[in-house]
Amino acid sequence: MTSQARHAVGGAERTHSGPDIWCEDLVRIHTTEGVEVQALQGLSLTVDPGEVVAIVGASGSGKSTLLNILSGLDRPTGGRARVAGEDLSTMNSRQRTDFRRNAVGFVFQQTSRNLLPFLTAHENVTMPMVISSRKGRAERATQLLELLGVGDIADRHPAAMSGGQQQRVAIATALANAPSVLLADEPTGELDETSSAEVLDAMRSAAESLGTTVLIVTHDPMVSDHVARTIQIRDGKTSTEVLRRVITDELGTREVAEEYTVIDRNGRIQLPAAHVTALGLHERVRLELEPDHVGIWAGEHHDAAPGRRAEPTSDEEEPS
Repeated sequence: MTSQARHAVGGAERTHSGPDIWCEDLVRIHTTEGVEVQALQGLSLTVDPGEVVAIVGASGSGKSTLLNILSGLDRPTGGRARVAGEDLSTMNSRQRTDFRRNAVGFVFQQTSRNLLPFLTAHENVTMPMVISSRKGRAERATQLLELLGVGDIADRHPAAMSGGQQQRVAIATALANAPSVLLADEPTGELDETSSAEVLDAMRSAAESLGTTVLIVTHDPMVSDHVARTIQIRDGKTSTEVLRRVITDELGTREVAEEYTVIDRNGRIQLPAAHVTALGLHERVRLELEPDHVGIWAGEHHDAAPGRRAEPTSDEEEPS
């Protein structure tokens, strides 16, 4: 979309500088029936304005806990977090309500939770602006529905929409007050593959047009194909990232994906589980510092002659 079109719709409204999402050493401990469960164990994360990022991980890895904290619905036990320039640890109840109305938008997995069934698509998008006393509500609602590709169903109620249409209207509703950040919790969880692709493409297109930062929490591997950056959470920490980019060389123009292991400020990393299994790594590993990389070998390789470095096979060396 052109800058003129973005201006016509009205993009994300920012009064802050720096990242839209910033977390450092987040810890969240839940207590259930006297048993403590550490959902987040020192998670750090930075998402810059305009990025579209997917957070993936197994059930219980801490994805939902992170999203609840970033949306202001929960508080961390330790660590710090800022979203849209707001320090989440210092906000009072009234500030949190204002934060959720204006600074962040939210899309749930369950389509029934996103829209009011007795309102049309246009009325649903208008509602958040009514609550915030925003001007130009009708025009903006129409523009957002057009941007999400559902302008032709503006007069329909949710029951008369497909699941994919409902989610696109929900995204328009979440973007109504021009938030800096859009948070989506399993937005394709109830959709088939075709509808999921349509929703993800619409979300990415709208985010790029409006300059909105998007964070999608999901277990759906398909989502990562629609974003430039995918972050995996394991054991309550960020472990690996996959970055996708388009390159042009003698082979032509194509998209490449590169996986990186995240290193925290204390120098700790989490190796991908597939690498650990393939190389039989356990208990301890041996490191060798090379001019341009660090070699990692299974701890069993310790029987070389004194003063002589054991030579690894080609598939044993894992640069990081």
